Amino acid sequence: MTDANIENLGFMVHDVARLLRRRFEARGREYGLSAAQWRAAVRLVKHGPMSQAKLAEVLEIEPISVSRLIDRMEQAGWAVRRPDENDRRANVIHPTDLAVDAFSKVKSMAGGIYQTALEGLSQDERRTLIKALATMTENLAKDETASDEAAPIKKQVAR
Repeated sequence: MTDANIENLGFMVHDVARLLRRRFEARGREYGLSAAQWRAAVRLVKHGPMSQAKLAEVLEIEPISVSRLIDRMEQAGWAVRRPDENDRRANVIHPTDLAVDAFSKVKSMAGGIYQTALEGLSQDERRTLIKALATMTENLAKDETASDEAAPIKKQVAR
């Protein structure tokens, strides 16, 4: 990779993510869900029921936004809130059968979108791309974790 391409890496990754998101949003509208609702539904189906706080963390959005998001999803029949057995102040969000059924269709749709995105790449290139992205994610997550762990130390030093 040339230096010019490395300089554009962030833009390229962002552009690919944006274009994938657009495709998903366009196809997701067929089910009457926004992109944020799809992301929430997929997380709930794949990872199981979770608290609103955990869902907000996973989706990287504010808890109040998740509350409104779940309100709309409940009204449309995609999710249901149930009291948390361990914390009576909290609710656990569960996917409905509608969400579970749609997930299999969406998974198939996603496969088609990914195939379009990967056209022209050999199987080896595809494996290399996935491995490279996974490594980049791990590298950046390590730095983020180290920064989070160092934050209390930085605060103490600043005093």
